[in-house]
Amino acid sequence: MSSIHKDLTLFNELVEALISEETENPVAERIESSKLYESIDLSLNDAAMIDDEFKTLLHEVLISTPKTATNLFFNQLFGGRQSKAILGDLLAVMLNNSMYTYKVAGPQVGIEQQIIRQSCDLVGYGSKSNGTFPTGGSMSNYMALIMGRDAKDPDCRLNGMSKPMIIYTSKESHYSTSKNASFAGIGRNNIRYIKADSKGRMIPEQLEHQIKEDISKGFIPTYVNATAGTTVLGAFDPIDEIADITEKYKIWLHIDGAYCGSVIFSDKYNHLVKGVERSNSFSYNAHKMLGTPLTCSIILVNDKKHLHNSFSNDADYLYQTDGDDFNLGKTSFQCGRRNDALKFWTLWKSVGTNGLKKIVEQQFNLADVALAYIRSNPDYTLYSFDDSISICFNYKNVDPTVLCTALYEHKITVVGFGSFEEDTFVRLVTINANNEKQDILNFFKVLEEFVAKTPSLTK
Repeated sequence: MSSIHKDLTLFNELVEALISEETENPVAERIESSKLYESIDLSLNDAAMIDDEFKTLLHEVLISTPKTATNLFFNQLFGGRQSKAILGDLLAVMLNNSMYTYKVAGPQVGIEQQIIRQSCDLVGYGSKSNGTFPTGGSMSNYMALIMGRDAKDPDCRLNGMSKPMIIYTSKESHYSTSKNASFAGIGRNNIRYIKADSKGRMIPEQLEHQIKEDISKGFIPTYVNATAGTTVLGAFDPIDEIADITEKYKIWLHIDGAYCGSVIFSDKYNHLVKGVERSNSFSYNAHKMLGTPLTCSIILVNDKKHLHNSFSNDADYLYQTDGDDFNLGKTSFQCGRRNDALKFWTLWKSVGTNGLKKIVEQQFNLADVALAYIRSNPDYTLYSFDDSISICFNYKNVDPTVLCTALYEHKITVVGFGSFEEDTFVRLVTINANNEKQDILNFFKVLEEFVAKTPSLTK
């Protein structure tokens, strides 16, 4: 038996063990960070490790790693597994193509372009649109900012920044905007954080007021970042109203849909991004609402010329065959790039667009279950609202930061906390579409039982 066949056999054994472990113990045993290296042998030694010892160690690492696919994981903006997407990701690993040229990627280029084309159609972008697969939502936002900067001042690509550019985003937006402003040479101090309303949505009137003020001071409004699913409350900024402003003042409008932009697949919920077709760029993460393995991020641009203007660079040693439409490295940020499209394509191809719609809508169904439970129970205080898959609440008088930490440390469930304005609360994310109504009700059951038998939490 060849080495690869032996290792694939070992892989299957380990996967079976992991799935069994997830069923029996949905929350992994926590290892204190200060004790990690004495708990598991993670050292790299000169001598080879014999097979049986290697297998035992890998098993130990697997069962000790946080389990993000179980029905008691509600902590992050991802969770669960879509098996057909996992199949695609494993095949991508075996193929090991880089996505910069058709010469080395072949049909995989067509797979990526089909996803982008269909996504552009769902968004409502026209025939000039295109996109690419960045390394994550933060990189999607960075690419959008670079395109917005270059569209406002094309000379900066050659001569560097020469104009006092200003960018705008909600106070509730993703933290990557601040980092990206620094990377892009615009500067963190040239970000204007626009106030959000009581539901966490950017207030358009505040945005326009700030733009007018900046113009009066000689600044150049350059870029607006709107959010489709804020990190804490899962709020959707009012895109149509924001687009009225960005069109009026000729400002690039990017929609950061990393968390909840996948509502474009649902006829029932795509109204939450009404007006998205008026944006200059739009991004969403299939590894969040659609359940593909990490990472799978897509950025779309209304006019593909901006991708070429900002990211294309000649390289005779690389682009030796085929046209620009098949050499994807000319419109991506990085050169060598793993195939993140295949796992999404195998999922989409296998379940169809209607299947993706069901995945998205199931998450809102689960959120409705949670909302109904909280609203019917006087021991809970609700801080979130309809049309969000982030369910924010407090239970009795328990400090949410203490409660979430205790639930995690005692292997009860994994859930996080968040803050909005003056309130801090538990944030339950119903993004695992493999969960069912009973799994959500079970979450509240185990939480309440844990609090009842832990009196110190309510003191």
